[in-house]
Amino acid sequence: MKLLEISWGKALGFFAVLLAVIAAVLQHLENCEQTIYTRMTHDLKILAEDFRQKNKSCFILGASGETGKELLKEIVERKLFSKITLIGRRQLTFEDKAFENLVQEVVDFEKLDDYAAVFQGHDVGYCCLGTTKAKAGADGFIRVDHDYVLKSAELAKAGGCSHFNLESSKGADKTSGFLYLKVKGQVEADIEPLGFERFSVYRPAVLMVDRQESRPTEWFFRKVLGPISSMFPTAMSIPIQSVTRAMVANTLIPAGDKVEILENKAIYDLGKAPEK
Repeated sequence: MKLLEISWGKALGFFAVLLAVIAAVLQHLENCEQTIYTRMTHDLKILAEDFRQKNKSCFILGASGETGKELLKEIVERKLFSKITLIGRRQLTFEDKAFENLVQEVVDFEKLDDYAAVFQGHDVGYCCLGTTKAKAGADGFIRVDHDYVLKSAELAKAGGCSHFNLESSKGADKTSGFLYLKVKGQVEADIEPLGFERFSVYRPAVLMVDRQESRPTEWFFRKVLGPISSMFPTAMSIPIQSVTRAMVANTLIPAGDKVEILENKAIYDLGKAPEK
């Protein structure tokens, strides 16, 4: 009996130490990313009003995806642009009349050079294109997340786009040993030399969203990270609404650096910034 009590006590002690270590790691992840948006000094309401007066236009790549859909909804509700163009491989349908004035351009991403005119005349571009290795295979993933994205950026730059916004991923690194992170980092590096007046890269962690398409690994992490995110909201995950709100808010804020990379915490802080 005493041996059982000792063993049980050791087990409890081990788990207590393990939980303490996990909490310390999560706390470190929560605080390790520096952010210039922790203290929002801009009045987003005034910035939005000024922005509307400029009658700018934008395009969205990947509006059928989860981030793209949320981003489109945010932009339409805020009424920031005089013209919104959706560029994709198929026509989208909307029941809400708020979306009736959208311009939709259907393109063949394998022949994007034939659709150069589609990318002309936009001030701001948002790229939310993406797939997975499980869905498209390694070659298909590289083609979508790198080749399509880079070619779209090239055409956008040639068409007069001054501010290009790219949804990337936490940990993106062209030298990474993981294909996903390597491709994300490589396309970031390849777009930068194009010379946009402003190039904004968003690197969110695991997106907290209920996808229509099945992504078992992401579903598992969402279920695991759900309780954790309530205590450590930026350590390993982020609500998808925070990402899209950050993308829109960042569009309104006057540019600092020509190339800016917003890590997960910066996205979270900017995404929760209120309109004063």
